[in-house]
Amino acid sequence: MSGTTFHLAARPFPMTLAGGGGTALVVIDMQRDFVEPGGFGASLGNDVSLLHAAIGPIADLLAAWRARGWPVVHTRECHRPDLSDCPPAKLGRGDPSLRIGEPGPMGRLLVAGEPGADIIPALAPHAGEWVIDKPGKGMFWATGLHERLQAAGITHLVFTGVTTEVCVQTSMREANDRGYDCVIVEDATESYFPAYKRAAIEMITAQGAIVGWCTGSQTLINALPG
Repeated sequence: MSGTTFHLAARPFPMTLAGGGGTALVVIDMQRDFVEPGGFGASLGNDVSLLHAAIGPIADLLAAWRARGWPVVHTRECHRPDLSDCPPAKLGRGDPSLRIGEPGPMGRLLVAGEPGADIIPALAPHAGEWVIDKPGKGMFWATGLHERLQAAGITHLVFTGVTTEVCVQTSMREANDRGYDCVIVEDATESYFPAYKRAAIEMITAQGAIVGWCTGSQTLINALPG
């Protein structure tokens, strides 16, 4: 399938994606700290159950990508145990009941190696899939991911995960600036604030897909070759 393309019904207009492994599925931050009670998301006062709607569609997309042997990238927002990669401006932001690095029900919040930083079992990475630990909201800063994607010949990215308006949108904008064609899967991304999700997708697709396109999970699966 190398060098092939396929067409996808999307907003604001149809798009073409690379087949044969040229399009990677990106799953942003589907971690216990954001999705389960007792994690960092809950410490900010959020209803984490609002994120659960994305789990099924992401699982369906993972199955489709795995069946084709196409590349999958999982990200985790987390920091070194000494928090040396967490700037003070981030550490002190907001008014959570627990701050980054403090002990919670699933270990120290947003710290690499702690149970809360793990991806939820329903979406656990398979052997050979990329797992990127990122200290920022975007997936490119201080991760070396751009160079890895280029080396693998990946030109198109399909975005899923949480939260739509923060880490997903930031990563998609970063990808757009680096020359990737990107699409966000509407039912495979969620926010603690539904209005923010809607606004983020409107911003992404505005002005002729200024950042990228939007589609649904089943529309995408039905369009996949093979």
